Amino acid sequence: MFQDALKDAQARVQAALDTAMQPLDGTIAEAMRYTCNGGKRLRAFLVMEGARLHDVDPALADPTAAVIEMIHAYSLVHDDLPCMDNDDLRRGLPTVHIQWDEAIAVLTGDALQTLAFEVLAGLDTDADTRVTLVSSLAKASGAQGMVLGQALDIEAESADRPLTLPEITRLQAGKTGALIEWSGTAGAYLAKADPAPLRQYAQALGLAFQIADDILDIEGDAAKMGKAVHKDAEAGKATFVTLLGMDGAKSRARELVGQANDALSPYGARADNLRQAARFVIDRDT
Repeated sequence: MFQDALKDAQARVQAALDTAMQPLDGTIAEAMRYTCNGGKRLRAFLVMEGARLHDVDPALADPTAAVIEMIHAYSLVHDDLPCMDNDDLRRGLPTVHIQWDEAIAVLTGDALQTLAFEVLAGLDTDADTRVTLVSSLAKASGAQGMVLGQALDIEAESADRPLTLPEITRLQAGKTGALIEWSGTAGAYLAKADPAPLRQYAQALGLAFQIADDILDIEGDAAKMGKAVHKDAEAGKATFVTLLGMDGAKSRARELVGQANDALSPYGARADNLRQAARFVIDRDT
């Protein structure tokens, strides 16, 4: 059931991305399409499932799901740059600055970010809902969310001591968790419903997702993941695994999945896809 729903979300969000980018041409448009191709589409899936729980029209849910995939893709393009993580591979393909050059990569990320907000601003819903979505996404992706997390990550690399568990939790709540949280709550925002249960779900899910990433950096297969592994260890970075140990990290991830699923109790069986998504997050191999 979950895998079918995920595949459906992947197809729907790709169609929405194609629609949003259809008027664009030139090198930047080519690079935008290149970087938005593939991936698990977990964030899009969360938007669509949250919307389904609140009986939101897919005509609203699908472009909103495309928005978060564009923001996520922009963040990856910039994170891969030599001035950040300096990665050559993403999703099994050359990163944008390798496929083109650094200037194209910077501009591609910029263009994806601005197109995302253009799509949100043009949603066929009331102005209050559009403002809520725009303002909440700006906060989640900016200096109080994802950008803050990335900045803290860069600062940690030059620090004279490893991060503590509270510090790394704060860092990852921004870098990874903020966009997952927005994805989880977007459907409730579209429905003008209380986002609290889905926020609690997504906060736990986001942290579990990052712990799973830290585990995969040690145990994962680079060929399956489509990117380098063991980078954190080579850089001497503190991670949930170095702080909790492998068994402790896996145990903590399972606890967080339980917390995420408990938060879904108001929705009953209708939220089973989201419950399975939480399990998928810590069982995945990519």
